[in-house]
Amino acid sequence: MKNIVITGGSGFIGSNLVRYMVNKYKNYNIINVDCLTYAGNLLNLVDMEDKTNYFFENIDIADFQSLKHVFEKYQIDGIIHLAAESHVDRSIQNPVKFVQTNVIGTFNLLELVREHHDNGFNCRFHHVSTDEVYGSLGNEGYFTETTRYSPNSPYSASKASSDHFVRAYVKTYGLNAVITNCSNNYGPYQFPEKLIPLTISNIISGKNISIYGDGLNIRDWLYVIDHCEAIDTVFHKSDKGETYNIGGHNEWTNIDIVNFICETMDDKLNLFPDRSSKNLIQFVNDRAGHDRRYAIDASKIQNELGWIPKWTFEDGIETTIDWYLSNNDWIKNITSSEYLQYNEKITKINWRS
Repeated sequence: MKNIVITGGSGFIGSNLVRYMVNKYKNYNIINVDCLTYAGNLLNLVDMEDKTNYFFENIDIADFQSLKHVFEKYQIDGIIHLAAESHVDRSIQNPVKFVQTNVIGTFNLLELVREHHDNGFNCRFHHVSTDEVYGSLGNEGYFTETTRYSPNSPYSASKASSDHFVRAYVKTYGLNAVITNCSNNYGPYQFPEKLIPLTISNIISGKNISIYGDGLNIRDWLYVIDHCEAIDTVFHKSDKGETYNIGGHNEWTNIDIVNFICETMDDKLNLFPDRSSKNLIQFVNDRAGHDRRYAIDASKIQNELGWIPKWTFEDGIETTIDWYLSNNDWIKNITSSEYLQYNEKITKINWRS
C-alpha cells in the first residue's frame, strides 16, 4: 500500500479528489490532512468514513510540528497539496491568513519532503495552484506555462510565492515536485461564496444575485471531475520539475454564466417569465484589483500526457445545478452551525491509528 497525503481534502476540490482517489486506487491509503476552516467540511466525505483506505488527520499545515507528526505516523509516498485559502474577497480583507496558509504552509510541507528526500525516500510532491498567478489577460491570447507571473490580489500573490518555493526546491534540493495551474473550478460540494454555487443558492432562497462591475469579466471554467482526472494524470505521469496548465476550454463572462444558470433553473423550477430568477440580478461596485480575463492554453498537458477535459460547460452546469437542488440540506447545514458540530464529532474519532 502506498500512502498518499491530500492536503485540504475536506474542501471543494479536495473532497472530490479524495473520493476519486479512494475509489480508484485500492492499493493507496489516502490521508486527508485538513484543519477544517469554514470551507473544510467533513459532511463532504460522509461516504468515505467507512473506507478502509481512507484516513483523516485534523492538522493545520501552518503548524510544522503537527504536520511532522503525520510524516512520522505514515511512510508518505506522495503529497497532493490542495490546502489553501482561495477566496479573493477574503484575501483583500485579511491577507495575513493567506500568507500563513498558502506560503508558510507550503514551505512547511516542502521542508518535510526535503527531509524525506535527504533520508533516501522519493516522495512525489504535487502542488496545485491557480491561473490567477499570471495576472490579467487582454481580449486575446492565453496563459501558457511560460507566461510571466503578475499577481494582482493578495490571494494570487500568496499562490505565486508558493509556486516559486516549489520550483526553487526542485532546482536547489532535487525534490520530485510538479506544479499545476488550473482555471476556475465548479461542481458539487463547492462552498456557496463562489459565483456559481452562490448564484444557485440565492435562486433557491430567493436572494439577490450580486454581479461585480459590468459583469463582463471572463473566466475559463473547469468541471471539478475533469480537474481530478488531470491531477491524477500529472501526479502519476509527469517528470519532476514540470509545470502544466489545466483549463476547460470554456470562456464565459460572469453575466452570461449567471443568465445561463437563471434560465436553466427557471426551466427546472417551472418559473413563469414574470417570476424569472433574472429579476434577482443586481450590479454592485467592482472588486478591488479585479482581473478582466483569464484563459488557459492547456495544449502542453494534452500533447505530453494525453489529458483533455471531457465536460462541456453546459453539461457540467446542469449536473451541478441538479446536485445542489438534490442536496439543499447540504447548503443549509454548511451555512449553519450543524457542519461545525459534525466536524467536531468526527475529529474525535480514532482514525485506525
